[in-house]
Amino acid sequence: MGTDIGDLLQKRKVELSDLTNQVVAIDAFNTLHQFLSIIRQRDGSPLVDSAGRVTSHLSGLLYRTASLVEAGVKPLFVFDGKPPDLKSETLDRRKEVRESSREKWENAKAVGDLESAYKYAQASSKVNQEIVEDSKYLLDIMGVPFVQAPSEGEAQAAHMVLKKDANCVASQDYDSFLFGAPIVVRNLAVTGKRKLPGKNVYVDVEPEKIELDETLEALEITREQLIDIAICVGTDYNKGLEKVGPKTALKLIKKHGDIYAVLREKKAEIDAVDQIRDIFLHPEVTDDYKIRWGKPDSEKLLEFLCESHDFSIDRVGKAAERLKAASGARQKTLDQWF
Repeated sequence: MGTDIGDLLQKRKVELSDLTNQVVAIDAFNTLHQFLSIIRQRDGSPLVDSAGRVTSHLSGLLYRTASLVEAGVKPLFVFDGKPPDLKSETLDRRKEVRESSREKWENAKAVGDLESAYKYAQASSKVNQEIVEDSKYLLDIMGVPFVQAPSEGEAQAAHMVLKKDANCVASQDYDSFLFGAPIVVRNLAVTGKRKLPGKNVYVDVEPEKIELDETLEALEITREQLIDIAICVGTDYNKGLEKVGPKTALKLIKKHGDIYAVLREKKAEIDAVDQIRDIFLHPEVTDDYKIRWGKPDSEKLLEFLCESHDFSIDRVGKAAERLKAASGARQKTLDQWF
């Protein structure tokens, strides 16, 4: 998802403790996709309740958010709205991949190939409206704020950081920088090893922090040129130039100045370049939101997760206590200002 410019960015390792008392605007859809992809059984089946409803996202949201709050982080989730029309082709491709992966998952399960089943199952996950509404309700009763973006969630999150309503964006994708986010944290609360897709190779995964100005200075380019590099490579709104990766795109933009000169030089075309640039430079965002952290409602958490979705009463109770203790400590810190 997003654009593949990661190799160009200046990344630094970060600890959760470095984010204490910081408001982190989390790309909600990106995070829910992670939970739906990763939190699965050995054959790739997602966690479900007795009614067959998927609960992987609820499990991830409860326990990871509790860990973040306990670490002193102030999470703020930002949900996608209506995507730009130019994204329709990308969304159609993703749908085809999901449907194909689901078919391959079922076939792999049928022959007992659990490794392949798990891989294809991960690619078949989808964030639907029921998952979104359940996630918002869970956040609400946890006392964690969320914002509904009018369009792209990453654009809204970047806007909130630029307004000083948040300190950084948390997302696995790199689009946040194209929308102007000054600071992005990746692999938030994730440590350990991750298996590379299609390979029997594992890599270390640690939280990392990337600052836009540091990257632009190191590359000696502007944000507009970074957007042009992404367009050369390919974004959610366009296919990239043939055989042009991020390093080649960087050379082309630095040599020719902008995407228009590159296209003239290569005698190539990319549809709607002006519109794509405008989506990144002037995204649809809103200032109509309120950010307020509250105390978790233990009774509603037990009712929603345990009675409705068959979660362990003991585990949910402990998570609620962790949230309560952390919210109490946060309020005490706020009281010190008055």
